[in-house]
Amino acid sequence: MTALSSAVQAPPSVPQVLERCRELVRPALTQAVGRLHPWVGEMAGYSLGWCEVGGAPVAAPGGKGVRQALAVLGAEAAGAPGRAGVPAAVAVELVHTFSLLHDDIMDGDPTRRRRPTVWKAYGTGPAVLAGDALFALAVETLATAPDGPATVRLLSTALADLVRGQADDLLFATRPWTGPERVRPAEYRTMAEHKTGALLGCAAALGAALGGAPEPTVTALDRAGRHLGVAFQLTDDVLGIWGDPAVTGKPVHGDLRERKRTFPVLSALDSPEGGRLAALLEAGRTEAASLLIEEAGGRRAALAEARRHTAAARTALAGVPLAPGAAGELRSLLDFLVRRDL
Repeated sequence: MTALSSAVQAPPSVPQVLERCRELVRPALTQAVGRLHPWVGEMAGYSLGWCEVGGAPVAAPGGKGVRQALAVLGAEAAGAPGRAGVPAAVAVELVHTFSLLHDDIMDGDPTRRRRPTVWKAYGTGPAVLAGDALFALAVETLATAPDGPATVRLLSTALADLVRGQADDLLFATRPWTGPERVRPAEYRTMAEHKTGALLGCAAALGAALGGAPEPTVTALDRAGRHLGVAFQLTDDVLGIWGDPAVTGKPVHGDLRERKRTFPVLSALDSPEGGRLAALLEAGRTEAASLLIEEAGGRRAALAEARRHTAAARTALAGVPLAPGAAGELRSLLDFLVRRDL
């Protein structure tokens, strides 16, 4: 083996790709948050894991930066340098953070990533204000980027879907476990595409658009991201019932205690065991319910559905010409996000 061939490096791992993209985006994201009112900026920094209440810097756990990575890789897949996708990465990260602030209020969640949520730390009114400010900042960030009007339209479409998905998710909790008014798995898939997939698809599509990709490529990346969002949500559903609390940061059977209509539950309710499962759920017998959901095939159905959407995302990526390196990293990211901790 020659010295040249032995020096060929293996492709970067997904954690390395995520870190590279976060490092590329961080200066622009910091600069954008710095334009906010100082108090609002502090709340934004707290939610991003940059500081404690009061503004003291801290290295708290933040998110993986999946949406940032999708935007950067979208630009690179179009043949542009990753920095072309940075405005898209900043915008989608701001929108994602805004949605988490409001979601935590609507769901009454007291903690996120093992810290008090913003509404618990600062109050409900301030948290709403911070979320509104982040949304406005996201729009401003895109509007001042190249091709601003076109990219703002992409973002507004994703936002409309996100709101639609959140509305459906809230309404699902008011519907019965059984009977003609129950939530069907197909309805859940549509909700997950809107609530989770729309912003993932938008991130990749925005990056590609800013990277100069033709419309079919932008559309294909949006479609891939939407399928990824459904697969990601289905994986979350499995972890929300059977995940290790030390890894997920959530109590075991947490989704069952909160009476969430997740895909494993809905699939099991459609089985012959549906009536018995509904009785267990109504009685709050989460341990027995989790066992019956697994016996009825709910876990297996959710994982199979996640694999189906991952395959659909790969098909969307294969249908358009993409720069090989970025395309490979996108495919690796798909598998990484759906496989996590299962």
